[in-house]
Amino acid sequence: MLLSDIPRFRGFKTGKGLNLECDTYGLASHPPVLLAHGGGQTRHAWRNTGQLLAGAGYYALCLDLRGHGSSDWCPDGDYRLEAFASDLIEISKELESQPVLVGASLGGLAAMIAGGEIDPTLFKSVVFVDITPHMEVDGVEKIVGFMKEHLDEGFTSLEEAASAISRYMPNRPSQSNFDGLRKNLREVDGRYFWHWDPKFITGVQRPSASRDPERLANAVKRIDAPILLVRGRMSELVSEACVDQFLELVPSAKFVDVENAGHMVAGDRNDVFTKAILDFLT
Repeated sequence: MLLSDIPRFRGFKTGKGLNLECDTYGLASHPPVLLAHGGGQTRHAWRNTGQLLAGAGYYALCLDLRGHGSSDWCPDGDYRLEAFASDLIEISKELESQPVLVGASLGGLAAMIAGGEIDPTLFKSVVFVDITPHMEVDGVEKIVGFMKEHLDEGFTSLEEAASAISRYMPNRPSQSNFDGLRKNLREVDGRYFWHWDPKFITGVQRPSASRDPERLANAVKRIDAPILLVRGRMSELVSEACVDQFLELVPSAKFVDVENAGHMVAGDRNDVFTKAILDFLT
């Protein structure tokens, strides 16, 4: 096993007192790449990409967003986009140099606010992973609907959770090893629940409460950094029309369309996805 394959823990504390956790790959003296996952995911979604980035000479920081994974749940339930954006800003300013930001879905929306509304020069460059200011409503509703299922009752076993995921993503191969799935669940009294704070999806201050397409479009236009959009060609969230709108907003942006991949691009085609990022960075 290479040194770049072994994650190292790094923690951050926000100004509001939340502890946010990262797995890092590579040397802290190398150019940083901050990876922010989508809603309902964890830092583990970036493991393979983090290893490959480290092997290419970058310092990859795979973050658990607030309310997710091993990071703190927010006591007052603040999961607005502004809150996630504030976290990205605080972490970026603690790094040794200006980071590249790779944001999938929720992570990308937070990057739009952080790098477009608050500090246009915050990021060295930005990679939006299957996320644009304008999204297909049906796709959004499908994702939210899946996250609400089993929210209160959880699952009786890892196999039951795996079956739910297979129904949601029928194109993914069935899982026989549940080690990865276990990292996305927490066990309480013999039942398995999603790792994230339920208030993230049901609370008053959930992300959708602060998501406005026109606001996000204006923010993207103000980001003062090179931009790459990576889309899963089978995405139900980002259609070709959404891509066209995005490229009208940012004509200088690069675009990669990954075939045989859906909204979870990094998980569906990690090899193609990571190559797209490395090509963009180099």
